[in-house]
Amino acid sequence: MAPMLRSIALPLLPTIVSAARYEEYILAPSSRTLHPAAVYNINGTVTGAASLTENPSGSATFQGPSAVTYDFGINIAGIVSLQLASADADQYIGLTYSESSLWISGEGSDATADAGIDETLWFHITEPGTYTVDRKHERGGFRYLSLIHNTTGSVEVGEVTVHYTPMPHWDGDQLKAYTGWFHCNDELVNRIWYAGAYTNQICTIDPNWGNSLIHLGEIESDQEGDRVGTVTWYNNFTITNGSSALVDGAKRDRIVWPGDMAIAVPTLTVSTYDLITVVNSLDSLFDLQNSTTGQLPYAGRPFPLLYSATYHLYSLIGVADYYLYSGDVDYLQGKWSQWNAGLNFSLSFIDNSGMMNVTSPNDWLRFGMGGHNIEANSILYYTINQGIMLGGVLNEDASLLNGWARQAATIRESANRLLWNETAGMYHDNETTTLMPQDGNSWAVVSNLADTDEKKAAISAGLAARWGPYGAPAPEADDAVSPFISGFELQAHFLAGDASAALELVRLQWGFMLDDPRMTNSTFIEGYAADGELHYAPYTNDPRVSHAHGWATGPTGTLVFEFGGIHLLSAAGQTWEIAPALGGLTAVDTGFETTVGLFSSQVNASTDGTVTGMKFVTPAGTMGSVRLPGVSGQLMSENGTMVSLVGGMARNVSGGTWTLRPAGAPVQAEGKAASGTSMSVLVIAAGILALML
Repeated sequence: MAPMLRSIALPLLPTIVSAARYEEYILAPSSRTLHPAAVYNINGTVTGAASLTENPSGSATFQGPSAVTYDFGINIAGIVSLQLASADADQYIGLTYSESSLWISGEGSDATADAGIDETLWFHITEPGTYTVDRKHERGGFRYLSLIHNTTGSVEVGEVTVHYTPMPHWDGDQLKAYTGWFHCNDELVNRIWYAGAYTNQICTIDPNWGNSLIHLGEIESDQEGDRVGTVTWYNNFTITNGSSALVDGAKRDRIVWPGDMAIAVPTLTVSTYDLITVVNSLDSLFDLQNSTTGQLPYAGRPFPLLYSATYHLYSLIGVADYYLYSGDVDYLQGKWSQWNAGLNFSLSFIDNSGMMNVTSPNDWLRFGMGGHNIEANSILYYTINQGIMLGGVLNEDASLLNGWARQAATIRESANRLLWNETAGMYHDNETTTLMPQDGNSWAVVSNLADTDEKKAAISAGLAARWGPYGAPAPEADDAVSPFISGFELQAHFLAGDASAALELVRLQWGFMLDDPRMTNSTFIEGYAADGELHYAPYTNDPRVSHAHGWATGPTGTLVFEFGGIHLLSAAGQTWEIAPALGGLTAVDTGFETTVGLFSSQVNASTDGTVTGMKFVTPAGTMGSVRLPGVSGQLMSENGTMVSLVGGMARNVSGGTWTLRPAGAPVQAEGKAASGTSMSVLVIAAGILALML
């Protein structure tokens, strides 16, 4: 059975075809029962270890103190079972887990607490049979599983299995049933798109088995990890209602964080369209809203109720994103009073500077948050404008919306007057520092707080000039590389008109994250050091870093929305714009489904970025525009309707299937491609349409 959206507010998802497009790239398993892919290493005497990979029912015998580490090939998650064929009396087999090959250990697993490593799980073997990890010790993310035999005597293991637990509300044989796809002429970029989609799948969990955070506050993150040793760990806290939740990391924290959702939700939309999970996660945050002040939580249960100026706003953005991608006006109406209270809470921090004065240090673990912070004020400016759009949908009183517009204009004017450095071509973090952050400058472009095209171009160039061999550093976090903030930087380069810079950053930073042998080669890491070391500046305990973090999946959404150019402008795409920018790619085939139907874009371009051929599909009953700078010619619908491009633009284009007919190309006759139209585009499109029918 295909996954469904919440029936009270949304129609069912469009029918999923029997095989997802480009299924060969999808990393999700086809079954919930997994076996190791290979033996990574052996210590001591273990005979037949490889038989448990070559044949699920094999025979691996451990003699005396010995261990074997199995490699599953990709990052997975779930509950381990061992089938014990025979054993001497009073034997023990222990399990340790690791996402990275760096932290494979016989002493314990990589970490889920601030310091130390997670204790080994031990089975006391008393007789042959099946031994299964209890559910409270479900492991949220691991590529490597070590079996440790620490006693004299022998144990014969006949099978090692993992019950794969992500995406719990989808049937196990439907885990590959993506509603979206991406393919281009660059194999690295293709693999990056699907790794991002898979990262969000593995970060979608059964909400009854979130992290209990039992050591939160007991072990401080500034302690040296090796002073603590091993610590207990439990995943047995209910974090949301419903059957699924979108959490920040598969291994940890395994709770709902609104900032992470700002990247993960667009990515999820264009791959699995799993919006019921978004609803469950948003509801869990709004359930914790202070009914008196309107303050929303820094993170979901069981995290303490702290305030973060930015993450408070990300919860509001989450509702706007959900409405845009779903068109669920009932949900929006139901949240509107809480949304208003939340925005008013943020507006109450605006002082005589005209900007919000940030009083909380809490953010994405960057340093120096406070004062008239450019990142927070850019996000507030963006959120106010989202509120104006949402209020228009709900026919909100014009005086309220006009008041919001005036406050937004004041924030924009004040930030540009007080924080812009004309010489550097970037914004300062606040009036008291010379720091020019990645987060605030990226968000100034994304939010349109930057008030001229020249400023946007300068910021894009300034950010790109900082890149090192492993990606884009964040000086506000001790030059850590933050895939989260870099996801907004990708958007900023596009909005500044530099698609080539965005493509270069995708290849540079996400290519490193995907292919470095210390990584999972399947999911994207939370963060790392500018020199490529797997150390994330906010932490001292390196094994704690999550190697599957939804906030690191920015390219998956960006490649569809910006490279493929499918922009949803209103509810679920009732209005849209098609504006591909390939940035040096020469062919892109992408699309996804919403509740109103299928959106797809197949584009060919020259190496200088000029579109040479295009075919796109939008749902019947919708309306949009097409923007192709430097291109002249006509769009031709499948029924022969022609719409001319004027200055590279076509407006009031009705939903349907359209093909670009460049200027000078002969009229297409009797189903044959016009000589000026890219045949490869038409062939790709025809194949996709065949799958739809």
